[in-house]
Amino acid sequence: MERKEISQAVIVRLPRYYRYLGELLEEGVERISSGELSRRMKVTASQIRQDLNNFGGFGQQGYGYNVQYLYEEIGRILGVDRKHNMIIIGSGNLGHAIANYANFKRRGFIVNGMFDIDPDLIGESVQGIRIRGMEELESFIRENDVQIAAITMPKTHAPEVADRLVRAGIRGIWNFAHIDLAVPEGVVVENVHLSESLMRLSYRVCSMEDGQE
Repeated sequence: MERKEISQAVIVRLPRYYRYLGELLEEGVERISSGELSRRMKVTASQIRQDLNNFGGFGQQGYGYNVQYLYEEIGRILGVDRKHNMIIIGSGNLGHAIANYANFKRRGFIVNGMFDIDPDLIGESVQGIRIRGMEELESFIRENDVQIAAITMPKTHAPEVADRLVRAGIRGIWNFAHIDLAVPEGVVVENVHLSESLMRLSYRVCSMEDGQE
């Protein structure tokens, strides 16, 4: 069957549904209506139904949604029901923070390698993960079936590293470098620009302040 094209806006909202449903499970909630979920998430019930209908819809008239089933189905759609081997390029503060974040493993993202060019860092371990030199990059990716790489290094080296990752078979790049990477079709880049996020927050705060004057 031909895969339906899903809008980027819907894809962006899916992890949020997944998080809220996980919280409902922790509270022991077994089923929930779109209206109740709407009140929790501050998203209209109509929007929730439209989003989920992109994947066939999961609710029943008069019953609502089975929380466990919906949680598992969205997890399957997002791909967190399977294991993703992942490496981190750059072992500074941000690289350490990612390696230390326990929730990644719970979601199926297994950090099994870290790389750096700093000889003072090479050989050290973070959460049992040994930091390796960049000369080991390609062989490690192939030998460990790595699909995803996080780039947390300065932007000056990021394009060259991204080219090496693509040639070695990486399918997804989580890019924290302040530069937009050019990659071929078949490779996905998720850009995380922390400063841009902070500036958006600044805009919203200033807009609120200006509105109150």
